[in-house]
Amino acid sequence: MRILVVAATKDEIAPAMNSILSSQVDFLVTGAGMVATSFHLGEKLAGSVTYDLILNVGIAGAFDRSLSLGTLVNIVEDKFSELGAENGDEWLTIDELGFGESTFYNNYSLRDSMIDALVSCNSVTVNSVHGNMERIEQFRLRNPDVQTESMEGAAVFYAARQAQLQVLQIRTISNYVEARNKDAWDIPLAIGKLNTWLAQFIASKIH
Repeated sequence: MRILVVAATKDEIAPAMNSILSSQVDFLVTGAGMVATSFHLGEKLAGSVTYDLILNVGIAGAFDRSLSLGTLVNIVEDKFSELGAENGDEWLTIDELGFGESTFYNNYSLRDSMIDALVSCNSVTVNSVHGNMERIEQFRLRNPDVQTESMEGAAVFYAARQAQLQVLQIRTISNYVEARNKDAWDIPLAIGKLNTWLAQFIASKIH
């Protein structure tokens, strides 16, 4: 299996990059946000290498307080929450406007115990991470089924669908979505858990 591991920052996958030395695995650090992710992933997929799996990994914030910090989650649905239009107090999605789609999905079809063991979540991809309680409450009213947020996930799902490739998005919870408080985050825990899982998953696919 030829795997492309995609992350926003090198810090999120540095341990795995240093330990996984295989011609079957490539790493792509795109930079934060959906625009940078779309450009660099598109550029990579337009190259001569054909991949069997795009594996998007990174940390995420959780709306769902039942997800403890360091929890590994399998994102099965991700959407562009800001793609649409305001209509007074009403929000119209890009789907409702008739200009496109906002929601995309994990399409990984192989049964795998390492995936099945993870918590399955719905996520949202944002340009601005939430840090204002009033806006968080408004968002939750519009999106009660969303459990996590990132700045790249839906862009990777979209690219994989357009390229007709299998895709997974695995993240670890580094913080809760609340009034911004970096003292309450645990990024080292999240990165450690993520890279342990990543190394084990890749080892199971390339040997």
